[in-house]
Amino acid sequence: MLDMKMIRENSENIRKMLKDRTVEFDLDSLLDLDEKRRKLIISTDDLRKRKNEMSLKISDAKKANKDANSQIQEMQSTSQELTRLEEDQDKTEADYQKLAFSIPNLLHESVPIGPDDSANQEIYKWGEIPKFDFQIKGHEDLAENLGILDLERAAKTAGARFYYLKGDLVKLGFAITKFALDFLSGIPGWNLIQPPYMINKKSMEGVIITDDFEEAIYKIEEEDLFLIGTSEHAIASMYRNEILDGKNLPDRYGSISPCFRKEAGAHGRDQKGIFRVHQFDKVEQFVFSRPEDSWNEHEKMLAVAEEFYQKLEIPHKVMLLSTGDMGKVSAKTYDIEAWMAGQNAYREIVSCSNCLDYQA
Repeated sequence: MLDMKMIRENSENIRKMLKDRTVEFDLDSLLDLDEKRRKLIISTDDLRKRKNEMSLKISDAKKANKDANSQIQEMQSTSQELTRLEEDQDKTEADYQKLAFSIPNLLHESVPIGPDDSANQEIYKWGEIPKFDFQIKGHEDLAENLGILDLERAAKTAGARFYYLKGDLVKLGFAITKFALDFLSGIPGWNLIQPPYMINKKSMEGVIITDDFEEAIYKIEEEDLFLIGTSEHAIASMYRNEILDGKNLPDRYGSISPCFRKEAGAHGRDQKGIFRVHQFDKVEQFVFSRPEDSWNEHEKMLAVAEEFYQKLEIPHKVMLLSTGDMGKVSAKTYDIEAWMAGQNAYREIVSCSNCLDYQA
């Protein structure tokens, strides 16, 4: 979430950000709730102080065998008023938190303004698109013909967008994963990490806008736990409620984890094969840095991802996402899109974002 003091002092800049993102957000209600919340905190604190003072006076009067009926009646009245204010404070706090945790992040000045991916900017391309003198098959046809992918039985077992990998395809997946982990751990300053695959609601609220992800993430019934949609969620939560020493930053991680996503908004898209599925493994970069270093670290992360795909000799292009295509928690996002011959198109395989202190 954004710092509320910053929002109060820069409300016009926040309004411009919301307009640039084409996001409907009731900023005036948030500002009103913030003011009411701060007043209620002062009022309830004053009443608690007065109640404590009355309690001492009543105690002193009783010890001195004096009549304390008037003080008792006054304290009862104060207690009733305090209860009313506390109920109002609880409701106001809940309304405030709901809005405060849903406001999008600030934008970097270089982010292109536009309604959707049509406004994304191509930064550059790498590699030559291969040409073939035969008809190209999609990955799903190749893998099923080779007997290393079974979608039909996976659908019977778990439903749509699941899969069985077999034989050499399993080996290939592990080989690429190991290559990625070896590549990251071979870069000075990077450490490998394997996070929990589930996190609690408090942790989830700190790293994403939960209202936007309700249809994307899996909730464990009768448990305060969610399956992670990416290891970013678990790693970002690792230092929750801790203060990091800036002298020990940046703290760079290369992670491996399964990712679980409902893909509820993907109805009708990428139904063939295993391009868009409910469960997949992902190697990811995550960096904790000092604010003044974050933009350099962002560019380094992009360079690391590019080098990896260049080593695999996969043609790709780097895109700077527009306000209408980027995530709300990000201040700036690059996508790397790989050339996929079977689809005759570039498709996103990497999303590299700087979230500033939004997740802090």
